[in-house]
Amino acid sequence: MQGFRRLVACVLALVLAAGAIGLPLAAQDRALPYWAALRYEKVNMRVGPSEEYPIVWVYARKGLPVKVVRVREGWRLVEDHEGTQGWISASQLDPARGGMVIGNGLAEVRAAADPASAIKWRAEPGVIASMKKCKAGWCEVDIAGRKGFVAAERLWGSQDLPGDE
Repeated sequence: MQGFRRLVACVLALVLAAGAIGLPLAAQDRALPYWAALRYEKVNMRVGPSEEYPIVWVYARKGLPVKVVRVREGWRLVEDHEGTQGWISASQLDPARGGMVIGNGLAEVRAAADPASAIKWRAEPGVIASMKKCKAGWCEVDIAGRKGFVAAERLWGSQDLPGDE
C-alpha cells in the first residue's frame, strides 16, 4: 500500500512540474504583434536575443509603450514609437497596455469620449499614459492618476493588435 502511495505522489509531482514548465510556454502563445510597456526606469535593447549581444539602446522611461513583433525564448523583438527595433528580455516588459502622446502640439484630454466634451487638461507629446482599450477613435487614459479621454490618433499604442487581450 505504501508503494502505491509513493507512486501516486511521484505521478502527482511530475504532473505539477509539467504544468509549471508549461505555463511560461503558454504565455508565449500570444498572437503577434501585441502591445507591452517597459517595466523599469532603465531597460536595455540589444542587437540579438541574448545578454551576449551588445546593447544598442538604453531606455530610461518606465511605462514607455512598445510593440512586440517577435518572440524567441525569454526575449522579445520590439519596436518603439520611432520605428527602432531590437531585443528586450521578456522580464523587462509589462503586459499592461500603455500609450504615449504623439504628434504636434498639445493633446486635449477630455472628460468624455466626445470632441464636444469639456477639456480637462492638455498633454505634451512624449507624455506616457496607462490606458484601456480604445473605442470609436477615443482612448481612456490615466496620466499620473488623472483620468480622461484622448483621441486615438494622438497616442502611440492605441491601435488594436491581434495579440492584445
